[in-house]
Amino acid sequence: MNNTWNKMIYNLWAPFYDSFFNSALFLQARKTVFKDAPIPLGSRILVVGVGTGADLQLLTQKDSNVTAIDISPNMLQQAKKKYEHSQTITFMEMDAQHMSFSDESFDIVIANLVVSVVPDPILCMKEIIRVTQKEGYILIFDKFQPDNKKLSIGKRIIRPFISFLGTDIGRSFAEIVAPYLETVKQLESTPVLFNGMYRKILLQKIR
Repeated sequence: MNNTWNKMIYNLWAPFYDSFFNSALFLQARKTVFKDAPIPLGSRILVVGVGTGADLQLLTQKDSNVTAIDISPNMLQQAKKKYEHSQTITFMEMDAQHMSFSDESFDIVIANLVVSVVPDPILCMKEIIRVTQKEGYILIFDKFQPDNKKLSIGKRIIRPFISFLGTDIGRSFAEIVAPYLETVKQLESTPVLFNGMYRKILLQKIR
């Protein structure tokens, strides 16, 4: 996967994305992920890979300032349509691997269904940590390979085809976060959907 391909694929996904990933099981999963999330009133929130804006409905009641970024202009446009009258959400087209924000700009960074999509998840994680303030939080909902388990033969066979659709089913979060364990601590890793394939992960930046 690369940015050019991802932008094209998710521009094509945009009109149909809500039907697959923002309804039924996935909508309930998102609600589970945000339950008890550490988002105080007035927080500076960054939503990385906002897509069509499914997570925003779970944030608007928080009386916070939200910045929402995505690399796909078509996905971003879908989100903008839903929240065109919002005074607290700022939409920006941006690459999650190379964000233009200053260090420690946000109290909490939300990265749902994005770490499995970006071409370089380790670089993406580095950027997410960089823009999170010290003692701030990082909330992730995504699909990851179970820790200390090899990818099954079946998944190894279909992985290239799934990648063609714009996501990777074989990434290990433990490997992605490993370079940054002196900077963040993992507070939670909870199975959420499909027998734990999709997990809620909560990190806190400690230095």
